[in-house]
Amino acid sequence: MISGKINIRPIYREEWSIAMGIAWRTFLKYEADVYTPEGVRNFYKFVTDEVLHRMFLMGEYQVFGAYEGNGHMVGMLGLRNRNHISLLFVEEAYHRQGVARSLMKYVFEYLLSEVGGVSAVTVNSSPYAVGFYHKLGFKDLQPETTADGISYTPMAFTI
Repeated sequence: MISGKINIRPIYREEWSIAMGIAWRTFLKYEADVYTPEGVRNFYKFVTDEVLHRMFLMGEYQVFGAYEGNGHMVGMLGLRNRNHISLLFVEEAYHRQGVARSLMKYVFEYLLSEVGGVSAVTVNSSPYAVGFYHKLGFKDLQPETTADGISYTPMAFTI
């Protein structure tokens, strides 16, 4: 349970593995069972990719963390190309407590105030998260599709 307010901020360099660990553990628990073995391998390759990590270190891939009052990271959101959510995961014990919604709100405000020129946010939603994105106002761009063993629904939200 959340013992205090959730704080959102960009993660520090040394928190990369913590954020990717949240993504991997949550993926295994809630999503891996609907993916092919190829899809699970490809997701693992993504969260352990050194190129992605280097992009993060150079500021080309952004990751935001959700932290409990004690500084413990409980959720993460990865953003690429200034407007595409590529990862959004919350630790199991913190599901349905507003953590993912808080991450999304923070990123929307960040894009409007800091980045500028962004009018829409896109995501390739996993089957597990489609309902969450619909509740936030995202609209499907295409029906669910599968590529490299990973099923997703392309979606967009106008800021």
